[in-house]
Amino acid sequence: MAIEVNATARSMQGKGASRRLRHAAKVPGVVYGGGQDAQSIEVDHKEIKQHLKMEAFHASILTLNLAGQKQQVLLRDYQMHPWRLDVMHVDFQRVAADRKIHMKVPLHFLNQETAPGVKTGGGTVSHIFSEIEISCLPADLPEYIEVDIGEMQAGQSLHISDLKLPQGVESVQLRGGDDLVVVTIQVPRVEAVAEEVPAAAAPVAAPAPEKKPAGGDKK
Repeated sequence: MAIEVNATARSMQGKGASRRLRHAAKVPGVVYGGGQDAQSIEVDHKEIKQHLKMEAFHASILTLNLAGQKQQVLLRDYQMHPWRLDVMHVDFQRVAADRKIHMKVPLHFLNQETAPGVKTGGGTVSHIFSEIEISCLPADLPEYIEVDIGEMQAGQSLHISDLKLPQGVESVQLRGGDDLVVVTIQVPRVEAVAEEVPAAAAPVAAPAPEKKPAGGDKK
């Protein structure tokens, strides 16, 4: 998916200038990397807010249109207002076609409802990770990675090494020796607690009165 962000150069610096930008429905930002100096920019608040709602915007090569010059960038960071849904700042990083990039890419889990461990085993799918960190050239960057759990049984887990990564893409964690669990189907708990009902206590018979010998007491 091709996503383009329109930006203009920003000359004013400081907190006061940033506040004035935000009052004008603009968001201050910066673009850096790619062997060039960092440059302060501003983008339209409404536009960047809509972009941030898109999953692909966070894990795709973006086209930054800056003063008519287009360059390939990645979204690297953004800040939101503590309680308002306002974007406060945004950072982009330039990318070079011949240099590998590190990105966190979302995982899309498939066939969760039809997995035997869920459908017939009564298990529950537990997502340990919703994204993984990958390394690849910009041209090989996937928007997401599919994780098919359609054959999983209750009690089974999938690790990073079980994922089918696209050509040219490698897991940063796996390269570092961490073959982490990505998803598991938890075995259902069967809590059968037998309630012990105490038997009713049998009534205790009163002792029979002592019989006195016939004729009364002898003195």
